[in-house]
Amino acid sequence: MQNLVILGGGYGGMKILNELLPNHLPEDVTITLVDRVPYHCLKTEYYALAAGTISDKEVRVTFPEHQSLQVKYGEVTSIDTKEQKVILKDDAPISYDDLVIGLGCEDNYHDVPGAAEYTYSIQSIEKARHTYSVLNNLGPGAVVGIVGAGLSGVELASELSESREDLTIKLFDRGKHILSSFPERLSKYVENWFVRNNVEIINQSNITKVDEKRIYNHDEPIDCDVIVWTAGIQANHIVRQMDGEKDRSGRLVVTPHHHLPNDEHVFIVGDCASLPYAPSAQLAEGQAEQIVEVLRKRWNGEALPETFPPIKLKGVLGSLGKKQGFGLMADHAITGRVARLLKSGILWLYKYHNG
Repeated sequence: MQNLVILGGGYGGMKILNELLPNHLPEDVTITLVDRVPYHCLKTEYYALAAGTISDKEVRVTFPEHQSLQVKYGEVTSIDTKEQKVILKDDAPISYDDLVIGLGCEDNYHDVPGAAEYTYSIQSIEKARHTYSVLNNLGPGAVVGIVGAGLSGVELASELSESREDLTIKLFDRGKHILSSFPERLSKYVENWFVRNNVEIINQSNITKVDEKRIYNHDEPIDCDVIVWTAGIQANHIVRQMDGEKDRSGRLVVTPHHHLPNDEHVFIVGDCASLPYAPSAQLAEGQAEQIVEVLRKRWNGEALPETFPPIKLKGVLGSLGKKQGFGLMADHAITGRVARLLKSGILWLYKYHNG
C-alpha cells in the first residue's frame, strides 16, 4: 500500500480530497490527512468571525469520510524528507510515499518590535476566536487599531464598524491609498465608504514599534485598546525551516508539477508555494487539481504533461459589512450591493458542494 499524506485541510488539501474521493483513488493507495482541527475552515471568513458577526459553526466544513482516508488530528513539528516521515507533537511519526504540504501561512511582523507580543491576529481559527473574544468584550468608545489595509484589514475594519458603531477604528496603511493591489477606483470607493462609516484611515503610516495598548506610527505613540495585525503574511514556520530555495516570504520554489525540484514526492500547495500570483483560495484549488493529475498519472504509469496551462483566477471579491462590497471579476471592477451578493453566493456554493 502507498500512503499519500496531506498536511493541512485548507483549500488546497480539501480540493485534493474531493478530487480523489470517493471514486478516483486506486485501491492500493491510502490517504492520511493531518490537521490541528477536525474540520475544514473557511479562512476567507475569519474577519467576520473576529468581528462577531457570524458564528464559529459558519466557518466550518466537515472533512469527507472514506474507508481509505484517515484523518489525524495533531500538530506537525518537522518533516524528514530523507526518511519520508512527518514528525508530530506527542504522537508517532507518519510515513509517506507522497506528501502534500499545505500548512498555510502565518503573520509577518516585518521585525517590528513588540508586534508579535502585543497584537492580535486572524490568521488561524484559534487566533480569530481569541481576537473575537477580545474585541467583543470592549466597552463603548474603545479604540481599535488595525495595521494593514489589504483585503483582510479592510474586511475586518468594515465588518467591525458596522457591528460595533460605538468603537473608534483606526486603519493604518503604508500606501497613499488602501488596497494598493486594486485599481485606484476601487481603493477610492472603499475609502469613501470608510469616511461615511467613521473609520479613520491613516495613510503612509510606518509602524516602528508596538507596546501593550500603544502603537508607534513614525515613532509617534497612539493609544489603542486593541491592536489587530493584518500587515502581511509568510509561509508556515515548518516550511521556512525546510531545505530548498525560497522567496522573500519563506515560500518554497516548486517545479511546474508543484513538487520540490529535488524531490518529486513532496508537493507544495497554497500559501507555502512560491508562485507568480498572490496567495488565494482559488490559487490553492487550481494547484490542487494539477497535483491530483500528476499523482493519478504516476499511479497509472502514464507520462506526465511537460507543463500545465496557467491557473485561471476568476477574480477577487471583498465585503464592506453585510450590504456592500467591491472586487475584480475578469479585470472588471464591481462595487456595491452586487459585489456583496456575488461573494455571499460563491461562499454558499462552496459550502454546499463541500459540506
